Amino acid sequence: MSFWKSLFGGSSESAEAKASASVEYNGFTIRAAPYKAEGQYQTAGTIEKDVGGVRKEHKFIRADRHAGYDDAVEFSLAKARQIVDQSGERMFDK
Repeated sequence: MSFWKSLFGGSSESAEAKASASVEYNGFTIRAAPYKAEGQYQTAGTIEKDVGGVRKEHKFIRADRHAGYDDAVEFSLAKARQIVDQSGERMFDK
């Protein structure tokens, strides 16, 4: 069966991120979205906020990896909070 999954994109090593429930933090909405990479979960997520009536989104990926999905979610949420604390709305400036 794994041959067919690999052939049609159903591999268990999929790089698809499954997002966690959203968390509100200092007016921002954060979601952890760790994804499987080389047998571990990569730290990743999104930070959103309405700025001037427009929904802004900042996606982040960090080098940190974790053996378990739940650990990756917790670390991703902590990393998002740190980004909000350090950058605030400046993260949306490009």
